[in-house]
Amino acid sequence: MAALCLLSLAVAMGAAAAPPQVTGPPVPYASVNQLNSLLSQLEQASQATQSDLPKLRIEKWKVDGAGKRQAQANVESVQRNLQTALPEIITELRNSPENLEATFKLYRNLDALYDVFGSVVESAGAFGSKDEFQALENDLNSMERARRGFADRMDGLATSKEGELARLRTALQNAQAAAASQPPKKVVVDDTEPPKKTPKKKTTGKGNSSAPTPNTQAPSSPVPKPQ
Repeated sequence: MAALCLLSLAVAMGAAAAPPQVTGPPVPYASVNQLNSLLSQLEQASQATQSDLPKLRIEKWKVDGAGKRQAQANVESVQRNLQTALPEIITELRNSPENLEATFKLYRNLDALYDVFGSVVESAGAFGSKDEFQALENDLNSMERARRGFADRMDGLATSKEGELARLRTALQNAQAAAASQPPKKVVVDDTEPPKKTPKKKTTGKGNSSAPTPNTQAPSSPVPKPQ
């Protein structure tokens, strides 16, 4: 039941729009080639499973009504995941081939899908026909190979990213050590320059009330002294 709930959650997550991808450095050809091979294998398993599931005759299985309803619910859950969630996640991973989060998202979806689909195959082997069981078992084995392949890829990507982080830390530490070993720069301030003189404003005679008024009157005659 827990796997079925997780599978339903994966369907809902796959239906949502994928977040915008950030452009990064070019991905090595070998990594892209490995991813394309794994995705091709997974898509073939998905198509085969979607073709074989509708052929089940659960109503004829030798099990009670509750068992038939549970098997039918599991079949419908697997079909929804293969038709909706899985294609969305595959597209997201193709857009970011070495994105660890997208890789783990696909692996987690495959893990939940494998549990629910495995229950269907087990029920088909116990209550269905031999042909039903054989077809579904082949599909389950193909899905399991794809799941193991993505687990190995995820482990390799994690190791590679950890190596990149270690190299970046070493480069940062070396840069910090080089910066610390350099002597501090001296800043010389030249304060011997004389202060600049403020230019005086020139004044004109016009409109200056403090300027003396010139005397234009003629001098008076001297008064004669008495005899």
